This record gives sequence, structure tokens and C-alpha cells, in this order.
Amino acid sequence: MHRLPLIPVFVALGATTVLLLLLSLMLGSVHLEPAAVWHAVWNSEPSLARDVVMDLRLPRALTAFAVGGLLGLAGGLLQVLLRNPLADPYVLGVSGGASVTALLALMAGMSAVMVDAAAGAGALAACALVFALAQGRGGWTPTRLLLTGVVVAAGAGSIVSLLLAMSDDTRLRGMVFWLLGDLTRGDRWGWLLTLLAAATLFCVALGRPLNVLARGETIAATVGLDVRRVRSIVFVLSSLLTGCAVSTAGSIGFVGLVTPHLVRLALGNDQRIVLAGSALLGGLVLMTADLASRLLLAPRQLPVGALTALVGVPIFLLLMLRQRN
Repeated sequence: MHRLPLIPVFVALGATTVLLLLLSLMLGSVHLEPAAVWHAVWNSEPSLARDVVMDLRLPRALTAFAVGGLLGLAGGLLQVLLRNPLADPYVLGVSGGASVTALLALMAGMSAVMVDAAAGAGALAACALVFALAQGRGGWTPTRLLLTGVVVAAGAGSIVSLLLAMSDDTRLRGMVFWLLGDLTRGDRWGWLLTLLAAATLFCVALGRPLNVLARGETIAATVGLDVRRVRSIVFVLSSLLTGCAVSTAGSIGFVGLVTPHLVRLALGNDQRIVLAGSALLGGLVLMTADLASRLLLAPRQLPVGALTALVGVPIFLLLMLRQRN
């Protein structure tokens, strides 16, 4: 299959990200001209434009990019671990586990740090549960893992529904909106971008062992790869990235499914390229969904997770059909 040239693709993705960031700063319930955006960013004088750009739109856009990148990277790692292009934190129930524990922490009135820790622990527990339940004669298979993940995701969804039914009515609407994808928490974009950059560099450095692992555990063990160690690293890292994304923006599905697959189709199966491209494209996809959620029914805002699901579900079905064929 013909692959697209690597450098031009990454340059195009970077340029598109910058353009989309500019559009995110300009468009909304209050439209701003490019000159007004430029003045708001580089001039410290108080103004309505500066308040809108620096306090609302810029933090939200950067948060969307960081969360989308984390989900894309986590999806790429899980697809390597399961050797299945249909793997995704949302589909496998990892996002569901993080949502359950994060929601429990929110209902208990815990601090933001404790909510983050609870979400990470929930994602790790859900991932461990999927692998434990998928064990059978001869170990787990990618198909068994995928089906088990779907069941765990359904169970997590049921628990979330019960928790919402038991929650205080005054907080119910905010919890529901958060679970459907809420990017209004713009106070943490700095460390999220730092985490995304560090995790991407780490995954690129780990690219060669991941390339071997993607060919199967038998081949990996034959060439001397410590399969258990690499699997554990991927297992923990994907859960951590998913937990941070969920605690920030709620349960946003299908970003981790679509982005690695598109990068793999365009640029090949080298995991160093796939994971780096997934981080960049995941951020771009979620920034686009966030912009659409703010514009479609402005000044009302739609939950961004609902939009990603509307696009992701048909793509997921197409991938399943293609894999079957």
C-alpha cells in the first residue's frame, strides 16, 4: 500500500492545528476579528476581547488538544497491546472505570488531585479486570479481550447511571454534562500538555520494543524481548493517560479508536510514527469537535463527547466490517 510522505504529513497536521487554534479563539457566541485576537494575546490591557480569549477560549482549546492527544496516545498503546485496531479506552471500558471512580470522588467532595488519582486508579482497575476476565485456555486473545472490554464498559455505564440516580439534584446536571464531555476546566492545560509531550517522547523511545510486540508475543519472546515488562509499561501508561483525560474532560469516546487507525493507514505500522501521529491527530480531532460543540447551537454548548460518539460509532462499525472481511 502506498504511504504518504512522513514530513509533509506532520507539517500539515501542525499547520492545521495552529489554524484551528486561531479559529477557536475567533469564533463563538462572541465573534472576534484576527486583529482583536492578536491584541488580546499580546496586550495586557483589560478588555472584553482579552477576557474572552485568555480566560475562556485559549485555555479550553489547549485543554481540548491535550485531552485529545492523551486519548489518541492511549488508544494507540492499547491497539499495540491487544494487536487489534478496534481497541480503544472507551470501547474497552477503561474510560468507564475511570468515570466511575472519578464520579465517586466528586460525590464525596474530594479535591481535584484526589479526583485525578481516583480516575487513574479506576482506569487501571478496569484494564486489569478486562485482562483477568479475558483469560482462558491458552491465555487471552485480542478478540476475547475486545469482547470482555465491551462487557466491562457496559457494566461501568450501569454503575454510573446508578450513581447519578443517587446524586443530589442540584449537582446532577453538572455531573451529566461532565460525563458527556466537558472541556470547561481550563486551569490544567499546562501540565496536561507537559504530560502529553513527555508521554509521546517516551513512547517514541519505546518504539522498537512496541514494533516487536505488535508482531505477536511469540516472535517478541523469540528475539529476546521482555514481553511481561513491556506489557506492564503499556498497561500502566495507557491507564494513566486515560485517567488524566477522564478526570479533566469526562468520558470522551472513539478519539483513541479513530486516530491511531487513520495514522496507520496513512503512514504505515512503525509505532514510533503511529503514536506520535496519534497524539497530534487526537488533539486536532478533539479541538475540531470542541469548536463544533460551541458553534452548532451557539450560545448554547453541546457536550463534546456526544459529537465524537456520533462520528466514532459509524467509523467503528466500518472498521469491524473491514476486519471481518
